[in-house]
Amino acid sequence: MALSAKQRKYLKALAHHFKPVIQVGNAGVTAAVVKEITQALDAHELLKIRLPGIDRDARHTLLEEICETTRAEAVQEIGRMAVIYRRAKKARLKLPE
Repeated sequence: MALSAKQRKYLKALAHHFKPVIQVGNAGVTAAVVKEITQALDAHELLKIRLPGIDRDARHTLLEEICETTRAEAVQEIGRMAVIYRRAKKARLKLPE
């Protein structure tokens, strides 16, 4: 499910005041990290993640790997912070059309 620009804008606004729920370390995307992200997405749908202090391209690749592994959509990536979204079975957030 690809997010429209309007939906991304809405989700960015919602996530603005969130604190990071998950912090990815220098070890990258391990099985434990994927498990924690999956559980957090099931509970919250919208999630802020702190990425490791590596170069920009490596962080972007890491975020793509997280999204692919957890079947989530990247909403925003600013510096070491990333916001991802995955609709839950019982949706909590109502996205604009």
